[in-house]
This record gives sequence, C-alpha cells and structure tokens, in this order.
Amino acid sequence: MEALTISSSVLSLNFPAASPGDTHISKPKSPNFRCFPEPISSFRGRLTHRSKSKLFPSNAISSPSPPSSVSAEPSPPEIEEEVAVGEEKFDWYAQWYPVMPLCDLDKRVPHAKKVLGIDVVVWWDRNENAWKVFDDMCPHRLAPLSEGRIDQSGRLQCVYHGWCFDGSGNCKLIPQAPLDGPPVHTNKRACVAAYPTIVHHDIVWFWPNSDPQYKDIFEKKKPPFIPELDDPSFTKLMGNRDIAYGYDVLVENLMDPAHVPYAHYGLMQTRKPDVKRDREGGRPLDFVVKKLDMDGFYGKLDMGIGQFTAPCIFSLRTNPTPSEDQVNGVVASASETKKERKIKEFGPTNWQKACFVPTKSDALVVGFRRWFNKYAGGEVDWRGKYSGDLPPTPPREQLLDRYWTHTVNCQSCSKAHKSLNALETILQVVAVGLVCVVAATMQGAMSTAARTGLAILATACFAASRLLAHFVHKNFRYHDYNHAFV
Repeated sequence: MEALTISSSVLSLNFPAASPGDTHISKPKSPNFRCFPEPISSFRGRLTHRSKSKLFPSNAISSPSPPSSVSAEPSPPEIEEEVAVGEEKFDWYAQWYPVMPLCDLDKRVPHAKKVLGIDVVVWWDRNENAWKVFDDMCPHRLAPLSEGRIDQSGRLQCVYHGWCFDGSGNCKLIPQAPLDGPPVHTNKRACVAAYPTIVHHDIVWFWPNSDPQYKDIFEKKKPPFIPELDDPSFTKLMGNRDIAYGYDVLVENLMDPAHVPYAHYGLMQTRKPDVKRDREGGRPLDFVVKKLDMDGFYGKLDMGIGQFTAPCIFSLRTNPTPSEDQVNGVVASASETKKERKIKEFGPTNWQKACFVPTKSDALVVGFRRWFNKYAGGEVDWRGKYSGDLPPTPPREQLLDRYWTHTVNCQSCSKAHKSLNALETILQVVAVGLVCVVAATMQGAMSTAARTGLAILATACFAASRLLAHFVHKNFRYHDYNHAFV
C-alpha cells in the first residue's frame, strides 16, 4: 500500500488572523483537501495506491547525532545542502496559485475568493468553454462581480448596473449608454483585470498578474506537477475549507506529522510505535532536509519523502500501514491563535527564540522557516494590503465554524445539508400529523392499541428529528472540541 498526501495553501486576505483551527470535517476513508479564503486557501488530501512497489526507496536517513550532555543546548535539525545564487528573493507574484477544486465549483454562478490578498471572482465562460479568474470589482462603481450572474449570452454581468464582460475582461455592454452614442464600453477603463487561468490536476489555478505579457505564461511556467494526481490507479478526493490562519503557521502545521497522534487523537489513525510510551502513541521521527533553495526543499523521512514547492504545495509520499488509510476527519485546536501571536511577538525571523525544536521530527518545520526567512524575508509580500497587526481573536464559535468555512462551498456537503434538513422537516410534519390524527379521531373509532401505536410513532418521529438536527449541527455547522475529554 502506498499513499501520497498533497497539501497546498493559497494566501488570502484576513492574513495571519486568529485562527479558527482545522475544524473537523468527516469524510470516512478518504482524503480531505481543505481550502479557505480568510487568510489562506488550502487543499489537503490523501491518495492511495495498492501496489508492492514504492514511490520512493526507503533509504536510511542520516545517522543520529551523538547524545549531548544534559546541560548542553540541543541544536535544531540541520539542513544538509543549501543552494543559493547571490541575493535571491522570492517573487510571490510570479507563481501559480490553486484557487478551488473543480468538484466544488458551480458553472451556473460566479464564486468569490481571496488569494494573496487579492479579491477575485471565478466563473465559467461557456463561450470559451473555460474557467476564468477576474478582479472581483466592476470598474464602474466597484461592486463585487461575484455578486452578479452569468447572463443569457454567457457573459459575466455586474449585479449593480448590468455591465457585462467577456472572458477576456472586455466590457461588452453598458445598458445605460445610448445605442446611437459613442461606444464607451470599448474604453480600456471599462475593462476588468483578467488573470491567466488554467485547470491543472482538476484544480483551477491562477497567475496573480494581469499584465498582458503574462497572457501565455502557462507555456513558459506551469503549475507544480504531481503525477499521482493524474494517475488513474490512485484514488483521490478533493475538498476545500476557509481558515483564518497566517500563511507560515498553516504551512508548518502541514509539515508536522508528529502532532497527528495528539491534535487528531481519535480522528486519524497512525502507525503504532515499537514502544508505546503514552496513550496516543507518539514516537521519534527521523527527518532530514536534504536540499533547500529558492524554489523550496525536499526531505527524507523514515516513512518516505516530503517535498515543499514554494510557496504553497507540500507533498508527503508515505508507505502507510493499513490503519493509516482510515482517516475519519481533520481537526486541530484553535490554540493556533495563541501560537501565531507568540511568533509575532518575537518576529518571524526570530521564531526559534519562541519555539524550542530539538528533535528531528521538526526538521521540515525548520526547513520551511529557513526558506521563509532566507528567500522571503520572513513575510509574505502583501503589497500594502496588510499592515502587520493581527486582528482581535474571534469567538470560539466563529473559529470552529463549519458552515461558512466549508459547507456552503462544498457541493457534496451542501447537498447533504439540504437533504438532511428536508428529512428533519418531514419527520416533524409526520409527527405533528400523527398527533392530529390521534386527537381528531373519535373515541371508539380507533382501537386503543392503534391510538397508542400512532402516538408512539409520532414520538419516535419527533425524537428522530431532534437527533437528526443535532447530527446536522454537529457535522455541518459547529462542533466544539476539547482535547481534555477525548
């Protein structure tokens, strides 16, 4: 059995906000790709492949360091090779970013997203038979185009005054302009910024620069290629979730398998250690970053290979035991909020003063922080869209919300939510109807046994509706999580 975990995060606007945690989304025995427009959009998933061969050989990783004395300060995990040419600086606006998986996009309506602090609208252009990503702002009076619709001619129509745009961002109709007047719709100021867009691995990607010179950027630079995502022998499931994490906090969390037995206890099964030292079964992990440069890094793990493709793709190829395929959900603590504020206090480039990382299990996190500080200066280039101050921490109900951060954007969960709500209503109607029948039936017109049976059935329907309501709220809207009682 082989498995590949793909994680990608797309930056968006609420920046390093108080994080709502990796709130639990259940998809039994399937990967969960997550995405979120508050500061970051993230896809995360697991692909399984049944084969005796391995994606990567299980070579031995670097030998362990000799034990240090008790009083010595342990060194953080080292990076074997760093490649640098001059003073390279990572260009955040010369990269492809995943926006949404196709499975959660509806061709009938425009979709609002926030990526790298840019408000964008994703919509289906049936005239060109392609997905498009535009600035989410009408040039007329700045109304969000994502609140509009796709008109009868297949154009994106603004909800405010009906201006219409084609797949290239050109204005094709200004209803308020006289037919016999000057063609004001052809003025370039009437156009919407259209970004280079491509569908790759069943995900819509965009290039965050609308300059015409990048119109054919796909021919020069393609989004990261992950062969397993196009391999029919693998099973994949994609999804999305909007989470208000800061970019760096989220990415390092994805690179940290050591937290899974604890933060995801009872939700994700992991390998059993040779010697079990606690309830959760945490164990030493032998990781080492082999090579790091401006484009990212890769590392060897005792379970396989991990690779970070800057700025937002992390893949983990593992050879799991059968139990590791039984993923019952994804959850994390809202304590990421406190972690983010602590790192902010020390400054991203001084994060090791805030965090003590003495073991090899943190090697990938150390590698990411090294990349982030060396090539990005310890910050995302927001181009003035973020002041650097963290917003107030939202209430827990908002941090762990599921409905607005996932359900409404996921076609399968949205359909399930509507269907279960309808079933709940039907059960309540049946319960009330049965009570009315029992009450309206004349004494003697129905046997006592029949009346009792209907009363019991009405009670059962009402109880079932209440249980169903609790299930819907817990799985599709909000469910608190307290690690102390797990």
